[in-house]
Amino acid sequence: AFGGVGAVGVLAVGGPLGCTDAAREAARLVARGEAARASSVVAAIAPAGAELVVRQDGDTAWVEVTARRSLVDVRSRAYAVLEPGVAEE
Repeated sequence: AFGGVGAVGVLAVGGPLGCTDAAREAARLVARGEAARASSVVAAIAPAGAELVVRQDGDTAWVEVTARRSLVDVRSRAYAVLEPGVAEE
């Protein structure tokens, strides 16, 4: 039983870190005008099956990455200011 608790603990820590890293990288891509690459980066970094939502409002972008883990949904958000010349998509 203890091994199961330890495995859930590792998954609980790994999920948020993967989502956080993926959200940060996706936000950077959107800010640079490379929004089309964001989903492939999230697929490579976040836990399997993670979902990506990108919102742009004026010169800002919000990115949210959500992954379903064994007991909970793990969600991370990142914010970025668009680089000069990057139009809202």
